[in-house]
Amino acid sequence: MNKVTVFDHPLIQHKTTILRQSSTTNKEFRELVEEITMLMCYEALRDLPLEEVEIETPLTKTRQKMLKGKKMAIVPILRAGLGMVEGMLSLIPSAKVGHIGMYRDEETMIPHEYYCKLPKDIEERLIVVVDPMLATGGSAIDAITQIKSYGGKQIKFLCLIAAPEGIEALTKAHPDVEVYCANVDECLNERCYIVPGLGDAGDRIFGTK
Repeated sequence: MNKVTVFDHPLIQHKTTILRQSSTTNKEFRELVEEITMLMCYEALRDLPLEEVEIETPLTKTRQKMLKGKKMAIVPILRAGLGMVEGMLSLIPSAKVGHIGMYRDEETMIPHEYYCKLPKDIEERLIVVVDPMLATGGSAIDAITQIKSYGGKQIKFLCLIAAPEGIEALTKAHPDVEVYCANVDECLNERCYIVPGLGDAGDRIFGTK
């Protein structure tokens, strides 16, 4: 059964509010996405397994805790998901990065995949799929389905803004995937944009509009 976590940390909430503002520049937007992702990553990976190892300090030998296994993969959904990768890598620099390219048909609102490249040992890794927006849920559902077809098993989904419709669709399609978001907004509009949302995340990250 899905675990859906909505972060209420004051720093995440504060930075997300600035992110939403239409006056926020592309540079500021990119920096905020990275900062919010890093804060969310810190919390979302709270359940990583640990093991005791022996180390030597300047004073003595001691047994202390370190991450067990360390096999992780970050998979951004292109193109907006790329804006979240550096925030993740700042905390887990040894993670491998895959990519899944999806675009949404503006007439039907149906997502279509155009690219998929994943680490060869994806089935052995904890996978964090990242995308700033979870609107209808279509892109996230299809991306996770594709990852599972390559053998991926332990999957988390991380987004900044989610619509209730997207959460419902994703949790129904993939009840085994843990979902993390900074905010759950009111609804989708007739064009399937999240309201109040923050506009097109990809355009605001890359300055293409």
